[in-house]
Amino acid sequence: MSGADLTVLQRRVRVAARALARHGLVQAWGHCSARIDETSFLVCASRPMGCLGEDEPGTVVRVDAPLPPGVLGEVRIHQQIYRMRADVGGVCRVMPPHLVALSTLRIVPRPRHGVGAFNAACRFWEDPRLLRDDALAAQLAAHLGDAPSLVMRANGAVAVGPSIELAAGFAWCLEDAARIETLVRSAAGEQRAESACLTRDEIALRQVSSGSVFERLWEYLTAGDPEAVDTAVDFPPPAWGTL
Repeated sequence: MSGADLTVLQRRVRVAARALARHGLVQAWGHCSARIDETSFLVCASRPMGCLGEDEPGTVVRVDAPLPPGVLGEVRIHQQIYRMRADVGGVCRVMPPHLVALSTLRIVPRPRHGVGAFNAACRFWEDPRLLRDDALAAQLAAHLGDAPSLVMRANGAVAVGPSIELAAGFAWCLEDAARIETLVRSAAGEQRAESACLTRDEIALRQVSSGSVFERLWEYLTAGDPEAVDTAVDFPPPAWGTL
């Protein structure tokens, strides 16, 4: 990657990081990254994502080497996902409040509305520990499989996509599904809520990205960010995972 291309990628990572913070998907913790090539990726600076300033650089991390000094321990998750999934171009480690609350009850949001269909294949990770061990991070990446997201019990979630922008979009959609899950269960009770899900056929019909679905979501997520204006973004077709 040329120096100019890396400069653009740095900007894209910062914009994504601030977008996740702006919409409450991360607080003091969390991180996001974008693939550079098959051997390396760029992760945001090791600071609260909403505090990242313009021109604040992230760190280039190799997929197959120890983490560089100062890089957060759970960035091992990113390493293992990029190593196992050539289709992934972006990874977001997030802590959305509705999702975390449901995860303590071992509940993964069901596909109950259109946005919920995007993460219908979401996986669940039982272990609540921080993933600061290479072997454990590899197990999580393997458990993610081909899905766009994974909920971690009492510990947030991981969302991935063919670009960092789509990974951030999946993260927002996952938390919106958790919000709807909470409302449905509160209004209808668990037994009635079971019947309030999209069918497999309905999920397939709603898993579409035409009509600038994710482009509009990205515009919403990044509204007001001064660096977003100068950042051209491509939206490759997303993968939904195997139900």
